[in-house]
Amino acid sequence: MSEASREAASKSAARPASFDELGLGPQLRRGIEEIGYRVPTPIQQGTIPSAVSGRDIVGTSQTGTGKTAAFLLPILERLLNEPRGKIHALILTPTRELALQAEGFLRKLARHTPLRGVAVYGGVGMADQERGLRGGAEIVIATPGRLLDHLGRGYVDLRSLKILVLDEADRMLDMGFLPDVRRILSALPRERQTLLFSATMPPEIVRLSREFLRDPRLVQVEERTVAAVGVAHLALPVPAHRKSALLTELLADAAMTSVLVFTRTKHRADRLARDLAQHGFPTGVIHGNRSQSQRTRALEGFRRGDHRILVATDIAARGVDVKGVSHVVNFDVPADPETYVHRVGRTARAQQRGDAYTLVAPEEEADFARIERTLGLRIERSIVPGFAYNVPTPPPSRSHRTNGPGRGRHRSGRSAGRTGYGLSRYAPNRFPTRPGG
Repeated sequence: MSEASREAASKSAARPASFDELGLGPQLRRGIEEIGYRVPTPIQQGTIPSAVSGRDIVGTSQTGTGKTAAFLLPILERLLNEPRGKIHALILTPTRELALQAEGFLRKLARHTPLRGVAVYGGVGMADQERGLRGGAEIVIATPGRLLDHLGRGYVDLRSLKILVLDEADRMLDMGFLPDVRRILSALPRERQTLLFSATMPPEIVRLSREFLRDPRLVQVEERTVAAVGVAHLALPVPAHRKSALLTELLADAAMTSVLVFTRTKHRADRLARDLAQHGFPTGVIHGNRSQSQRTRALEGFRRGDHRILVATDIAARGVDVKGVSHVVNFDVPADPETYVHRVGRTARAQQRGDAYTLVAPEEEADFARIERTLGLRIERSIVPGFAYNVPTPPPSRSHRTNGPGRGRHRSGRSAGRTGYGLSRYAPNRFPTRPGG
């Protein structure tokens, strides 16, 4: 990537703008206005004009900054004058949730255009997707594995493709999709526009951009890992075996109106959801072992408010886009700072405010300290008055499973503290009364 490309991107992102100045026609501006957008985000401002002109793009910014609109709007603008009924744009995304989220957003933005899209993803039958692919949609949003399934059946015609988007490219690499992506690219026209979007820019993404893109413009909104603006962070030290009880205590606070809880493993997510339901908190759960219909019902129920708690593994950290999430709770400390940023970015979206609580067991302090160092942020510690932190660790079950994050992996039975956490060394608490009091 040339230095000129970096400099131009930086200058463009620094100037204030409106959507009227980004080269978008009246049909799209009408859809933007109806959604409620007024001012483009920095990634949209830096990306859309160059993408509309047909240039390859590498866009990086943290989660929740508007990357989806940054590639959907130029795609729609460029395809308005293309023939109908042929696939002109392909968006590859790593998860079902992201595919559905992008497809729903596409419908809103394209409301006043003749353009149509279809989402293609695993976990459901192929018949409806086949009809969509045969039915003349101009934009396909797909997970790599399921798209290869359709390509293998011979009815997906990509010869008219003009635009390829690799969305959440770093996540795609983390999930091992690079071989599938290469197979798909071998079936695409060589003359095309390619847009690559990523929350981070590890060396693998740099190499990928050099391989698949031609003189791309780099739009890099933030060069280091930072947490979303508007998030209030709080760490709650607690023995591992008391985490579920502490979360139940916190949820008694009526201010926690819409709570997204992250666990490290699918087993932990299921167990926690059952425990919360037994304590009178209706809870949805999504993770990789749930069927697509189960995941969709859980997410839609959370959006509607049928249950105010959704427990998820990190498969959802970049795929859950729900307005008004009041709190994100890290039930388990994530293994790396980037995952923390993606998790807490599910609240305080669209310039709103939100709270991020992290339950930190003694054996997780090193991981949490690394998150603080990476973010350049000292996160306040607090305790909940009246909560019984020093309840002894229960005896192990016959299966010898621990209650720590990731079975058998952490020392919950030893260091989580039969004698307690030593909470007196932490800052004064931020809870003047018990939750709900």
